[in-house]
Amino acid sequence: MAIKIKNDRDIAKMRVSGRLAAEVLAMIKEHVVPGVSTEELDRRCNEYIRKVQKATPANVGYHGFPKTLCTSVNGVVCHGIPSEKEILKDGDIVNIDVTVIKDGWHGDTSRMYFVGEPSPEARKLVDTTYSAMMAGIRQVRPGARLGDVGHAIQKLAEGAGYSVVREYCGHGIGRVYHEDPQVLHYGRPNTGLLLKEGMTFTVEPMINLGGADVDQLEDGWTVVTSDGSLSAQWEHMVAVTKNGVEILTPWPDA
Repeated sequence: MAIKIKNDRDIAKMRVSGRLAAEVLAMIKEHVVPGVSTEELDRRCNEYIRKVQKATPANVGYHGFPKTLCTSVNGVVCHGIPSEKEILKDGDIVNIDVTVIKDGWHGDTSRMYFVGEPSPEARKLVDTTYSAMMAGIRQVRPGARLGDVGHAIQKLAEGAGYSVVREYCGHGIGRVYHEDPQVLHYGRPNTGLLLKEGMTFTVEPMINLGGADVDQLEDGWTVVTSDGSLSAQWEHMVAVTKNGVEILTPWPDA
């Protein structure tokens, strides 16, 4: 496993790309309403990244992915493809995942949105998934291990009666979109990779209301819960610092 350690200058660049990615998600928030298509959300974000931020949407063409965003609605776990035919309706929950490239460095983040008024069980799932992500991030520091991060997420999610998706995970990031290490969202304390200052990676748990099993659709991208239950995901990009952790994708409105 070849981990790329970033210096202060590298992390300063990632701080910029991370801030831009977070600003995209803040910008689109007011447009996530009943009656809008996920294609319209994608178009707005593409224009914002290219014309306002003067940056590059990393997802477009990545391994053949056709869009700027991943829009994952209700039972879609991840990698949902925006479409004119997919119209958001009151009560939906949707994850929007975006990655921006600025000066060669990637900024990657995702967050959940409520479309109108969600059900109590949907709101609880979304809120718990956010808490699980933050519990994992709080474990990040030099000398900790990736198993500590995964264990904190798993303990909180399963303690609330939910299941953790195991087929998809966080990842190292920098000039390369996906690099080592893989960041599992489950695990045992004091196991796995030893964290060191200068490591950068994403923490992005996918938590299901029902079982953990998932299926990939015929489009080769969209991943859904096998039992049709709701799924939620949040994602931050982080750096291991001398004294702990820095979130490189802080949300402007959070």
